[in-house]
Amino acid sequence: MNALPNCPKCTSEFTYEDGEMYVCPECAHEWLRAAAAESGEAPRVVTDAHGSVLHDGDSVTVIKDLKIKGSSSVVKVGTKVRNIRLIEGDHDIDCKIDGIGAMQLKSQFVKKI
Repeated sequence: MNALPNCPKCTSEFTYEDGEMYVCPECAHEWLRAAAAESGEAPRVVTDAHGSVLHDGDSVTVIKDLKIKGSSSVVKVGTKVRNIRLIEGDHDIDCKIDGIGAMQLKSQFVKKI
């Protein structure tokens, strides 16, 4: 059985083939099968402040007080964040923090638990 690639947009594993395209049922992203075969680039590795590799679903601890832009709130040192999701961009962790809500963090300010 051929293993289909994960969605490049949302990293869903539930992709399927539709003619010459791969389709993600979760985010409706479509991409060419030929483009997926040619992209052969190395997978992106996200590490925490101490060099530990992070994966989707990991739990991390904040290692520095982080001011929240546009708010007077602060994410304190030692705040535990569970079930992170890795995303592309400068802020490479998407998460929900209890008492604050959904936000994005930089991996350089967290430590894997």
